[in-house]
Amino acid sequence: MDGFGKHCLMPRPDTASEDLVAELTSVVGAVHVLSDPEVRAPFEQDWTRRFGGPSLLVVRPGSTAEVAGVVRACASAQVPIIPQGGNTGLVGGGVPGPARSDTPAPVVLSTSRLTHLERVDRVAAQVTAGAGVPLARLQAAAAEAGLNFPVDLAARDSATVGGMVATNAGGLHVLRYGSMRTQVLGVEAVLASGEVISRLSGLVKDNTGYELSQLVVGSEGTLAIVTAARLRLVPRHDERVVALLGLPGTAEALDVLAILRGRVEGLQAAELFYQDGLELVCAHGGLAGPLALAWPAYLVVECAGLVDPSESMFEVLSELELPDAATAVATDASGQARLWAYRERHTEAISALGVPHKLDVTLPQSRLAEFEVAVRKVVADAAPDSRLVLFGHVGDGNLHVNVVGPDPDDETVDDAVLRLVADMHGSISAEHGVGRAKNRWLHLSRSQSELATMRAVKSALDPEGLLNPGVLFDTHG
Repeated sequence: MDGFGKHCLMPRPDTASEDLVAELTSVVGAVHVLSDPEVRAPFEQDWTRRFGGPSLLVVRPGSTAEVAGVVRACASAQVPIIPQGGNTGLVGGGVPGPARSDTPAPVVLSTSRLTHLERVDRVAAQVTAGAGVPLARLQAAAAEAGLNFPVDLAARDSATVGGMVATNAGGLHVLRYGSMRTQVLGVEAVLASGEVISRLSGLVKDNTGYELSQLVVGSEGTLAIVTAARLRLVPRHDERVVALLGLPGTAEALDVLAILRGRVEGLQAAELFYQDGLELVCAHGGLAGPLALAWPAYLVVECAGLVDPSESMFEVLSELELPDAATAVATDASGQARLWAYRERHTEAISALGVPHKLDVTLPQSRLAEFEVAVRKVVADAAPDSRLVLFGHVGDGNLHVNVVGPDPDDETVDDAVLRLVADMHGSISAEHGVGRAKNRWLHLSRSQSELATMRAVKSALDPEGLLNPGVLFDTHG
């Protein structure tokens, strides 16, 4: 399996045997072993509809002990396991790959029943959440305790803690609080051997050797299956202001962002999109435009604090001398939601056009304006009949390149865009992960020494290649 140890998963005549089904049933109960093809189908395709493949079974364990039992049973039968959270991933990292004659169909291990959420520890500002807890539920629990969980995603109602840990999710507030890795104080996880590692004490200081929890964060289910996480919370900032600004282009958006960063406290989101994307969102959602005039680029910024930040925001906007037709500001919740909708509804509007090639990349902020111009030309050359929609988190250099038109299996435009990113010293994956979508391009962002080290870690923890084969590493490449 491409360097994952001397043992490889090989098809066995009894892979789909009744013995495995019986053993899994004894672990989780018959109702949680799903074999019907129609019932399995939603677990076998990712949100983009671009990635997926057949599974042998879908299993839904309800505890860490049951997860360990499932892993041991599959390991004994040499059947691979695909860990899956809310299945909101966009790179094929939580679904089976295409069927192969030399590899047995995998078991999808859904963490949807791992929904235990402990009481918030207000003193420590921490909480322990099961891998299947949806982000929105976690945020609500934190809010009830007068705190906030700082990672926020448009898929908050479906995305789960385990998936967010596994992919090191980013989202809207990385600018202020960092990605998921920053919020994780410890994890409980099941290794490929069926052994459990657990670090849920929440100790802020603990220098006792390797930090295994952080090793698991961002590993995309290839090293262990996360069953719970100890998470840090932050103060709840109910005073907030949101501004949507129309601007001549990306360079001007970056200039405004630099000024806001230095002048307005509590800046926690800075999002960029363009006129073509706005038109798509308005047509898809039946929305009126946010401003009286159309602009080439739009910047959405949000500031939040214990005291009202709107005065500072208005002061800076006044000094910028933007025309009235270029600004919309909201200090109330309904107005803020209205302005945010123009950015957050991009993903669903793009998906409505067809199956998108979603390329989530990071660039040095100083090169974002250059990249925007270059990527439009690269996509036009690689896929002349396609439709390109750009948007992203300009505050941390993360742009989402969405191309609709090429066949889902045609990777010409993917290759062109990711090589452009590498040439501009960026990363081929900012927050979605590598998954199956980008594993063949991982070498563009990681050196050979780094790749060898990563493979050595994988081989040490999962010598049989049981966990998520084909994700992160191109095992058949």
